[in-house]
Amino acid sequence: MSGLRIKYLKPALVAEHLARADALCAATGARLTPLRRRVLELVVRSGRPVGAYELLDQMRACGHKGAPPTVYRALDFLQQQGLVHRIAMANAYVACSHPGCDHHALIFVCTECGNALELEETQVKASVAARAEAVGFRVPGQPIEVAGTCPLCQEGRP
Repeated sequence: MSGLRIKYLKPALVAEHLARADALCAATGARLTPLRRRVLELVVRSGRPVGAYELLDQMRACGHKGAPPTVYRALDFLQQQGLVHRIAMANAYVACSHPGCDHHALIFVCTECGNALELEETQVKASVAARAEAVGFRVPGQPIEVAGTCPLCQEGRP
């Protein structure tokens, strides 16, 4: 995904992302159920950080009668599989732009519009790992979140 303000991905890219998720889950023996796949599709299609209740509302609009725990369990699974990242500062989820790759994500979150951009940043990963090792601290492969203002908001564009 390129840029900060992707509203919706082209259907071919959404399908490609879902196909990659299917393959990754099949390779690891993880079960990408229809519900989990639908939640992933909605996250990918949104192209921005999206909360669990927003996902639930979208699912209900399509006839799904699930409850919040159902969506949260699906998001937990997707996060464990490396298919989505949780953005703690926004209490939202965003599709991983490098699913299946062992990486430390650096996620820039705009405090104005709420959009996010994921980068794979090896120098930051190495620096954090070295500092953690120096103090005997274990750091799992969680994303690093950086709050700021995106270029579009800096220019005053909606």
